[in-house]
Amino acid sequence: MASITIRNLDDHLKHRLRVQAAQHGRSMEEEARDILRKAVGKPEVSANLGEAIHRRFAAVGGFELDLSPREPMPEPPHFD
Repeated sequence: MASITIRNLDDHLKHRLRVQAAQHGRSMEEEARDILRKAVGKPEVSANLGEAIHRRFAAVGGFELDLSPREPMPEPPHFD
């Protein structure tokens, strides 16, 4: 496992982390690990491509595509 050191941490922020850790019944170190896990953990992956595309464009209001006109299917070749 890797280790990191966080320098120049605001005293007020450190105090809030200590209080939050105490509320959750864990050490400040474990609380910081949990916060980091939630913040930069695995991204949510959608199994449905359509839903993923919808979420991507929902913020901009979506858009409509012009559909190409449909034409009749060509006749299959005859091998007589």
